Amino acid sequence: MKKAENEKIIMDVRNAAPERIPKPLVSYKANKKGTVLKKNLVPGSIVILLAGRYAGSRAVFLKQLDSGLLLVTGPHKVNGVPLRRVNQRYVIGTSTTIDVSKVDLSNISEEWFKHSETVLPALAETQKTLDATLLAEIKKVDSMKAYMKAKFSLKKGDRPHDMVF
Repeated sequence: MKKAENEKIIMDVRNAAPERIPKPLVSYKANKKGTVLKKNLVPGSIVILLAGRYAGSRAVFLKQLDSGLLLVTGPHKVNGVPLRRVNQRYVIGTSTTIDVSKVDLSNISEEWFKHSETVLPALAETQKTLDATLLAEIKKVDSMKAYMKAKFSLKKGDRPHDMVF
């Protein structure tokens, strides 16, 4: 390939690529901004899990992690939902809330979930302390424990888009 005097690119017939290499576009992942939390999700709100092993179960939303995932728990002692990360696409936020200001979540982060398949004693201990704190708040409201235990399901003719949670 040769450049002419007037700076035009002269293409070689055998190689149709121009002399200048185009600059690659910035990928979507590099431009990605932080995840925006749904408006109806505040720490302490009861959420309904929509997918996965615990689909239909109610859980307490504790906080949003740095990755954008939600940190939720059953409590495990009430309905069997352990402390876990959930994408906010797979939850329905309800208007029911409980006070989680006394819950200590300072040691829980993304690295906390990167463990082996076996349950470590530290994880079990953290779950027990969270359950104890949340159970005290749940017992303050009549029938809250039964509400948390009950599974959410739709009957024939139910329209979830018309429901108020």
